[in-house]
Amino acid sequence: MPRTTLLALLAFLAFVSLGLPDGLLGVSWPSIRSSFGVPLDALGLLVAFQTAGYLTSSSLSGRILRVLPIGSLLALSTLAAALALLGFAITASWHLLLAFGFVAGLAGGAIDAGLNAYGARHFSARILNWLHAFFGLGTTLGPLLVTAVLTSGHVWRWSYVIVGSAQVLLALTFFLTRRRWATVVTGDDGPARPPLAARNRDTLRQPIVWLGMLTFFVYTGAEFVVAQWSFTLLTLHRGETVATGGLMVSLYWGSLMVGRVLFGIVADRVPLVRTLSVCLVGSVVGALLFWLEPTRSLSFAGLMLIGAAFAPIFASLIILTPRLVGQAHADNAIGFQIAAAGLGGAALTASVGFVATALGLQTIGVSIVVLTLALLMLYQALVRRKRGTAFAPALPK
Repeated sequence: MPRTTLLALLAFLAFVSLGLPDGLLGVSWPSIRSSFGVPLDALGLLVAFQTAGYLTSSSLSGRILRVLPIGSLLALSTLAAALALLGFAITASWHLLLAFGFVAGLAGGAIDAGLNAYGARHFSARILNWLHAFFGLGTTLGPLLVTAVLTSGHVWRWSYVIVGSAQVLLALTFFLTRRRWATVVTGDDGPARPPLAARNRDTLRQPIVWLGMLTFFVYTGAEFVVAQWSFTLLTLHRGETVATGGLMVSLYWGSLMVGRVLFGIVADRVPLVRTLSVCLVGSVVGALLFWLEPTRSLSFAGLMLIGAAFAPIFASLIILTPRLVGQAHADNAIGFQIAAAGLGGAALTASVGFVATALGLQTIGVSIVVLTLALLMLYQALVRRKRGTAFAPALPK
């Protein structure tokens, strides 16, 4: 098998494994909290520990990649994730579960940032979009696995045993192939040699890096807000049934995942910067339809349009990062962006919930419109600022 194909397949498997634990937790949580005798809202504490680990490793990924080859990073991080998930399965202590959650977050952040940084340099836009589609596949399979375990009469812990064991095998695969990741990749312009990496503090002195972090913060926040709050808006404010609300959220996620697969087919043949502009405008149109609800069907179509329009944004922004900030800053910047994305997903989702509680559920639709407009403006500012600098190659139109 060609080396590039092998590495792409391994990356796909890694992103499926990255998405699986996220999918496990939501469905297994009622059973988990019963096992540990904790209140329902203790989920927030567990998620906070996982997020803290994720933010720590992703923000430091550039520094880690300067001392640890990507193949070794993937092997060690996947092994850590496997041990954390197996820890979930065997521990009887709530405090140990929180510690395992932190370790799982550390591992996930390192894998996410490390593979995105590697992909931005060595994978095409097609492969990187498919990579993120496979994450969606993992989050889709997770709930199905837990449901199958529970309905077959087994305890929730078996779902973590299954995923943890699979990750042990994946970690072994990464260990056996670790030297292949370090091989110099040859492109159209010859060997792509690793650039001299900048220090974290030097990268953070670049204003465009902060602008990129803010863009990822808002994008992921918008994606999560739509996913987490549209069901509440549809069922509690607009009177839709639980089945209809759940179906529409599923179709939103489905539009996002299918959109990534379809965009990956054409990603290497379309003008990326202009295409992202069109997609962001499309997300604003979808948000307006969902908020204004000119008809019930158009509101549903707006929700699906948001998902389809969001599909290429994350992966394509990762692809553009080395061209925006320069190769020396790319690994650091991608790590910071991944951390900002995780923070945005948590902070903006919570903020929209606070506003909805204080002012009414109708503010959810307005909030989605505001976030998509802010994202469009941030992206335009990012592209304009890049075109006014000279330290990175010109952006493709």
